[in-house]
This record gives sequence, structure tokens and C-alpha cells, in this order.
Amino acid sequence: MSDSEEVAVLDTLHGKIVLEFWPDVAPKHVENFIKLSKEGFYNETAFHRIVKGFMIQGGCPHTKEGATGMPGTGDPGYKIDAEFNNKPHVRGVLSAARAADPNSAGCQFFICLEDAPFLNNQYTAFGKLIQGDEVLTLLGNMETKMGSGGEKSTPTTRASVNSVTIVTKDSI
Repeated sequence: MSDSEEVAVLDTLHGKIVLEFWPDVAPKHVENFIKLSKEGFYNETAFHRIVKGFMIQGGCPHTKEGATGMPGTGDPGYKIDAEFNNKPHVRGVLSAARAADPNSAGCQFFICLEDAPFLNNQYTAFGKLIQGDEVLTLLGNMETKMGSGGEKSTPTTRASVNSVTIVTKDSI
């Protein structure tokens, strides 16, 4: 089965989100997301950063119940080199979160709530939402508070990601 036939189903606090992948422009990021999902890495994590009108960010292992690290700082123990491409960052695009170093992505990801052209060719876009736009809206509208970084982006209630499963596109 090729990556392009596979999709990710995120079972979240507000319902299901289905994401398709772009292995033609970001093969390493797609492969990594699928691998981590199949290993259960994303299960019981949360969207730890919600910036209204911009994006929701998740995938940090420090967001699991009982984890000790600061949310937003976790990784899978390795980094992936950037795969910048010409896919625009528009609503529903799945992209790799990273630190200042363009080659510092690992497991964290974000989904755009609105068009964000300033991210184009700066972050690795590797998929897009194909089902669950209403769920994305609900998550993006969750109440937030000031976080440790001085940004009002920390959800006041847990924005749970119960599980991420990889299925064939024709099974959804």
C-alpha cells in the first residue's frame, strides 16, 4: 500500500479529523507521521497550542497525561530535515512544527485554521484536511489563556487527541 492511499484519522475531543498526505513533496515527513501514528505515539496527546485565526498545534509527547516535560518541547528522539515545497499554507493544511532550525522537526505538527502565506517555503507542508472541517473550527475556537511563552494560546480545557489511526482512503 502506498502512502498516498493512506490517510490519518484523528479522534479528537470534538470529533474526527481526516488528513490526507502529500508523499510526492514531503516523503520523509509523511513516512514519519505514519510510522509514529502506527506505533501509537500520538494516542492520548493533546493540541497544546491554539492560536485563533492561525493554527492548532499538537503531537508533543509531553501532552500525555502524567508526562513531565513542558508541552511543546517534546520530540521522538530524532529530527527530520525540512522538505520545503510549493504547497501553500491554507486552511486545513497539515505542516511540521519545528524550532528555529529548519531541520528540527520531529513529531509535532500543526493544522492551519486560515491562510498563512508567510509560512510558505518556511515550514514543511505534508498533507491536508479532507474531512472534519467543523471539528477543526471547534478546536480552533477553544478558549485559551496565556502560556509560559507569553502567548495566549494554551487551551483552558484539554484539547484531547484520543488516537491517530492510519487507514486506507477507501475505508473512510
